[in-house]
Amino acid sequence: MAEIVAFGESLVEFVATRIGQTFNSPEAFEGPFPSGAPAIFADQAARQGASVAIAGCVGRDAFGEAILRRLADDGVSISHVARCADRPTGTAFVAYRADGERQFVFNIAQSAAGLLDASGISPDLFEGCRWLHIMGSSLYNTGAIRAARAASEEARRRGCGISFDPNIRPELTGSHEAQRALWETLEICDLFLPSEADLRFFHPKLGRDEVIRKVLERPSLEAVVLKRGAAGSLYVDRKRRIEAQGFEVTEIDPTGAGDCFCGTFLACLVRDVPVEQALVRANAAGAMAVLRRGPMEGNSSKSELDDFIAARSANLPSVLTSK
Repeated sequence: MAEIVAFGESLVEFVATRIGQTFNSPEAFEGPFPSGAPAIFADQAARQGASVAIAGCVGRDAFGEAILRRLADDGVSISHVARCADRPTGTAFVAYRADGERQFVFNIAQSAAGLLDASGISPDLFEGCRWLHIMGSSLYNTGAIRAARAASEEARRRGCGISFDPNIRPELTGSHEAQRALWETLEICDLFLPSEADLRFFHPKLGRDEVIRKVLERPSLEAVVLKRGAAGSLYVDRKRRIEAQGFEVTEIDPTGAGDCFCGTFLACLVRDVPVEQALVRANAAGAMAVLRRGPMEGNSSKSELDDFIAARSANLPSVLTSK
């Protein structure tokens, strides 16, 4: 039984060792690091004390073993992750530009992860579930989109909430089918967790607050939680607006910060932590995530997060702004 259910791509990641490095010539990369946005999210939520299950598919190879071992060691139920002997575990290569943006090369659709479809979404996955978490990066092919629909239908049948992190990756979600699936998921979610760049994808001509007001017109949507990176986060529902400042840190690797934010925020929700505290903890998790190289290496336990926040407690009185 899991309070939080995630599904999608589990892969290993190789990261550039030098800022400004490209894929145009031979360069050094570090890895393999266990990765995949749903896997990072699930790992962080479990480390924060929530019961979490993930569905997906990895190869019957050393990369797949590394991912499953990491997730299981951190408390994620992996019983719904299939093992495929005919395809390798998915991979990603990441390069970092001087302006802070990243460039990705993914092998997901043709890997074991590309085999995920509706048949991988078993009803017993949702026993005791309170939240289904959908990542936009997981809508990478027809099978995965069908899996998302099957999971959403079962979540609704069980009375689970649906949280949605668009996590827009042009390398994965550039097709018309994937973009349509992003809009479909927005229409059915209860909790919307975009970044500022994600907001621009949905309504490129509107300002931030206009987009938030527009998406909140959907009857199913209860709240928007905007991830703002180092600037913190913003929670908006039909009655409240709460801003939480970010934590100042020296960034080493931004990959996984948004996933850690979402994993922490959802773990707080299932523990009935007030939104104000959940935002602070999620901001702290995102800040901790960028302090180590590797997408899952900056994930944090509840006690590590407590210590991080306590060390900066002098700044906390000014962190929250409510309206």
